[in-house]
Amino acid sequence: MGKRIPMWQILLVMLVLMITLMFTIIVAGGYVHIALIVSAVFGAIIAVANGFKWAYIEKGIINNIGRSMQAILILLCIGILIATWIAGGIVPSMIYYGLMILSPGIFLIATCLICCVVSLATGSSWTTAGTVGIALIGVGTGLGVPVEMAAGAIISGAYFGDKMSPLSDTTNLAPAMAGSNLFDHVKHMIKTTGPSLIIALILFGVFGMGHAGESTDMSQVDALMSVMSDNFFISPILIIPPLLVIAMVVFKVPALPGLFGGVILGVICALAFQGANFGELTTIIAYDGFVSETGNEFVDALLSRGGFSSMYYTVGLILCAMCIGGVLDSTNMLKIVCEHLLKLAKGTGSLVLITIITCIVTNIAASDQYLSIVLPGRMYKEAFEDRRLKNKNLSRVLEDAGTLTSPLVPWNTCGTYQATTLGVATTAYLPYCFLNLINPLVSLFYGFTGITMEKMSDEEYEACMRQRTLDAELAAKSME
Repeated sequence: MGKRIPMWQILLVMLVLMITLMFTIIVAGGYVHIALIVSAVFGAIIAVANGFKWAYIEKGIINNIGRSMQAILILLCIGILIATWIAGGIVPSMIYYGLMILSPGIFLIATCLICCVVSLATGSSWTTAGTVGIALIGVGTGLGVPVEMAAGAIISGAYFGDKMSPLSDTTNLAPAMAGSNLFDHVKHMIKTTGPSLIIALILFGVFGMGHAGESTDMSQVDALMSVMSDNFFISPILIIPPLLVIAMVVFKVPALPGLFGGVILGVICALAFQGANFGELTTIIAYDGFVSETGNEFVDALLSRGGFSSMYYTVGLILCAMCIGGVLDSTNMLKIVCEHLLKLAKGTGSLVLITIITCIVTNIAASDQYLSIVLPGRMYKEAFEDRRLKNKNLSRVLEDAGTLTSPLVPWNTCGTYQATTLGVATTAYLPYCFLNLINPLVSLFYGFTGITMEKMSDEEYEACMRQRTLDAELAAKSME
């Protein structure tokens, strides 16, 4: 371990990170991978200059990458899933029936609500985007709704359930870090997430009505449906695989086995209903993705997607992001930033503001949704308790800011996943993720007004202080 790194040096690392990312994205218009690596190298140099051994920093980077391995494996599996589901006619069938049912005026509201229900049932924003989200992007495109708006509605709905479902890992992680009860945590979140969803649905309705006034060329929609039915076997039977995948998640089948089960269902559907060649399907299409050759330029662009190799860019981005995150976390740079921010907390409102800022900064700097919950939860738990605020207030803020802002960062694991899966750049869909943008603001409003910021009773506060003393004594003994 090295010495405590001065704050000005940490800010210098953050500045280099921001400048290199902004130059890459805004000026050069290139890929951010190298910018993240350069920032990690600069951060490591600063750490070494302060006495940290390279072996220690390297171990921190590897540990951070280890935390992302499940996400990487899921991404690679999703790539295969998309390819096999298109080849099996599953995605074309979902698009076909979606075009029959939905209209431009209600599309954004319906999309958000559908994703809310699916993500509540599964507890997974990733599963929601990777199944119904893919189909809804296609439906929206067919109806003439801009893909960035459709993606914003999908992500808003998907992260509503990711935040509110007891099946979600973040919904369990936040109360674990804050020391609150799971179901108290979920009930408390309704007070911020409920109003945020209502506002988001109103905005989706306004934007949807804007497209309802446009004359959607239904002849184009009919032509699209005709091309789908001419080139794929379309049947309600093909809606069963995504329902089975959702059911597997509901019944707590782990993500990877559940998704791979979806791949197998896609292969079966492709062989049984689309007349696919087994060898080509399981080697070329599963690896390189499905290539649509209907002759219709729009349909071919929509359905030529997926494959194991399609996720290489995203996997590389995650690995680079985990490098800078590992440097910042292992050398306590993020922890030191939190400590300095805490000195600025003069009241409940400023404490909530600092917690929200820390969650967002961690999502940006460490590129990890879980770290954006764990680090602020660890750092600010006692500060909330000292103000006699119940632990569920902290756990709610952690999710309002940490969970919901994660898909808004292009190099965060969540941002890269959503952009890759939906085929829409993070910076394009960001302005339309109304729930994700509004929820932290509602949480901040409650913090400064004191609305729903429940206080401990004298008995609860005394019990909390006793527990803190006991925990400190146990920690001291373990270090002896």
